[in-house]
Amino acid sequence: MGGTSERERTDAGRPESLADLLGGRSGAVDATLPPVAFTVGWLLTDRSVVGGVAVAVLAGSAVALWRWRRGDRPRSVLIGLLAVCVAALVALYTGRAVDFFLVQLFSNAASALVWVVSIVVRWPLLGVVVGAALGQRGRWRRDRALLRAYGRGSWVWAATYALRVAVFLPLYLGGQVVALTVARAALTWPLVATALTVSWVVIRRSLPAGHPGLRHPVTPSEG
Repeated sequence: MGGTSERERTDAGRPESLADLLGGRSGAVDATLPPVAFTVGWLLTDRSVVGGVAVAVLAGSAVALWRWRRGDRPRSVLIGLLAVCVAALVALYTGRAVDFFLVQLFSNAASALVWVVSIVVRWPLLGVVVGAALGQRGRWRRDRALLRAYGRGSWVWAATYALRVAVFLPLYLGGQVVALTVARAALTWPLVATALTVSWVVIRRSLPAGHPGLRHPVTPSEG
């Protein structure tokens, strides 16, 4: 009965199918905690970068331990903790609290570029991620309709990174630490949830009527 319900849930095309494949909420929520902890620590220690970094690293370590005990992959846990540590080191090196957010600013700019390039070279990252999660390797690329749909859906994700850069950059240049923290939180899970929903709608509407869906690419020999 479990296999049947899973198939029915997937074939029904509910948005959470894509959310499950991309890992959505937990990773996005976890990513907001260390920056919030940094700013809280910074404010409580009379705007001390060292104080903010100490609280952020403690929060990042707690998140990593929680994710590890929850059963997340060790590599994913370590990457999340490493990102917090690098941001902390940058802020300590420059002595500027606002530089705790510099790594995030650069990573979003780089991500926007990578997503756009992936679409241009016809290896849209949305297809790469979902295809890998479904064990399809490159089979999805032989389905022209699916390739086109993933390309259109990938533009949604490229836009999310570009939006973050457009919001973060002026706040960073203005040294607005608290505003950056608020923007970071507002543009993490809420934006990810929106991107999941919109990209799923875009993919579904881009596929022709009768297409079997993401789990069943149609190769030329089958079409």
